[in-house]
Amino acid sequence: MPSTATTLKPPAHSNELKVDFPADHVLLLTFNRPKYLNAMTPTMTEDLRRVLDWFENEPQLWVVIVTGTGRVFCAGADLKAWNNSQQHNKIDEQEKIVGDVHGFGSISRRQSIKPMIAAVSGGAYGGGTEIVLNCDIVIAGTGTKFALPEVKRGVVAIQGGIPRLAQIVGHQLASEMLLLGRVVDAAEAHTRFGFVNRVVPSSEVLSTALAIAQEITANSPDAVQSTKEGLLISQKLNYHQTLLAHEGLKAFSEVSRSFSTSIITSHDPLRLTWASSSLRVQKRAPAWKNPAKL
Repeated sequence: MPSTATTLKPPAHSNELKVDFPADHVLLLTFNRPKYLNAMTPTMTEDLRRVLDWFENEPQLWVVIVTGTGRVFCAGADLKAWNNSQQHNKIDEQEKIVGDVHGFGSISRRQSIKPMIAAVSGGAYGGGTEIVLNCDIVIAGTGTKFALPEVKRGVVAIQGGIPRLAQIVGHQLASEMLLLGRVVDAAEAHTRFGFVNRVVPSSEVLSTALAIAQEITANSPDAVQSTKEGLLISQKLNYHQTLLAHEGLKAFSEVSRSFSTSIITSHDPLRLTWASSSLRVQKRAPAWKNPAKL
């Protein structure tokens, strides 16, 4: 068991979500409704919200992997549960979507400064694909299918998929997926659309995602989270505005002026600047500590 796992206490959750710690500083979340193709329910959404909110504030956890049990990553919303919710909920659906700041499954619009990795096998449809599009790195099994078929059902991919897809692939390719509602396989998602980082045999999807997570945790968590913050800002602003708005970068710049020790001892976001240079000269690997709060 990873050393960090013994001290971690995630919030209570239902059996629709599995929570594991496969390596130091890594959280693994597994959608666990294989009989229903991991279709998202209000219960699973609430589980994900609680656990991910906890993850955001847990300094020992630096990366999250999201995956699904069974033959499909996530088939979108559970329509039966959605209909029941509509009948018993007095809140307008549009008002509910706008008010749910983290989006579908509490992931598709979540602005986390910690890296999120999607490990996808079988297929991701509707909201499942919107979740994938908001992850930083996507590993897909050979033959995995992706689709945003909302227009075929008379609805709209309103949970963040439209702007994210357009940002990633450009207007014309985004239009092809969104306006036709067509299915894209993993190979095309990787080579033509570009929202899949790697395509591997299905049996290697999770192990590949974990290996990438461990590559990330081998880096400075402060630098990784500040860099991720910059990526999020750049989705909204141009180059110059991003530079001015990037608080993490400001912190690094300010502390680097006065940082003179070559030993990593503090929790300051800038501790790596001079220390890492000294360690490279001495041929020693850095021992990163839990990150400061940006």
